[in-house]
Amino acid sequence: MRIPESLRDAAALAVEHLHVAQSTTALTADALRSRLEALVLQAALDDHYRENPKARPSLGDLAVAAAELDGHPLASRPEVLRRAAREVVKSHPQADADDVLLWAEAQAALAG
Repeated sequence: MRIPESLRDAAALAVEHLHVAQSTTALTADALRSRLEALVLQAALDDHYRENPKARPSLGDLAVAAAELDGHPLASRPEVLRRAAREVVKSHPQADADDVLLWAEAQAALAG
């Protein structure tokens, strides 16, 4: 497998100066393993949602979960985040949980 020279150099620097792995080979293998695991998990989740569409969390649910994980102040106000999710997708149909948090935060700042 060929790796771009700049990426190989960056990995060597990270191993030598940041001590992120025992070798560039170990770093590369770990990164590849992590990426493959993420791809397999995402594929399994996508299959589950195809078979069980009602199990898919709403954008509002995702925003609440993201806020809770981040310790965001709006985590304690899930109704605000769910309302923000309904509003933000009207103008940004591809919005994600972070977009909802930002929208809700901006709305709270304008109201406050």
